[in-house]
Amino acid sequence: MFRFAVKSHPAILAAAGCCAALLVSIAFAQAPPPKQKPPAAVQPYEKVAITLPTALNDASFDAFRKQLADVATRSDKAGLANLVINEGFFWKRDARERLDKADKKKSGIDNLTVALQLNAKDGSGWYQLVLYAFDTTAAPVEGINGVICSPPDPTYNQQDFEALLQTTKTHAEEWGYVLINNIEVRSGRRPNDPVVETLGLHFVRVLEEASETNAAQPLPLLLVVTPSGKTGYIPDFALAQLGNDQLCYRKDANGWKIVGFLGGEQ
Repeated sequence: MFRFAVKSHPAILAAAGCCAALLVSIAFAQAPPPKQKPPAAVQPYEKVAITLPTALNDASFDAFRKQLADVATRSDKAGLANLVINEGFFWKRDARERLDKADKKKSGIDNLTVALQLNAKDGSGWYQLVLYAFDTTAAPVEGINGVICSPPDPTYNQQDFEALLQTTKTHAEEWGYVLINNIEVRSGRRPNDPVVETLGLHFVRVLEEASETNAAQPLPLLLVVTPSGKTGYIPDFALAQLGNDQLCYRKDANGWKIVGFLGGEQ
């Protein structure tokens, strides 16, 4: 099953000094036509609303995120190392997992490099780190004391979501939740393709994983099914999946540090 390539929240748009409309235009800019037609067997579904997490509202954390954004945008590994604990870094699939995939013989920056794939030639690891830096939301995680992780999941009615899965005969991995209210779904990959529907803050079914990026299409797109049963494309930064990969932080007498990562590949 797919994994969303980008995981973020609306707060990153304001923090980055840009607007959603600009990023949407970049995502669709000079995009090539679809390589395949969407499946015909799609049906309308009931909306299950979500409430996005709120900002941490901590001035010291905001200052730390600015430092992180600076080193991430410059792909400055040495600078990043100063923001990561040297010993005790953890890497788990989720907070409840006992197995720690971090190599305790290696430094925190070395483990973070592997977890985020910072050495990827396409720069996707650093891009993901930039998005973490611009995300103002964070929350404690059950099972790990003294740590906050970002981004946290939204709140929603679990019974309604389970009913949605049953009626559509789908799995949770096939759904994402909208991060930007009133995001437009377009019929194709081009910026002038017709808008088929506008999405609110609710779950959305995903048919096709994020498209690969290139010079013609700098930001990836997702093929989705709207609540009315129509198919179309949205930028993948506008949607996130439950159980997002999370970057984790801890504050001590010396300030904030990156102390762990939840998620990633085995």
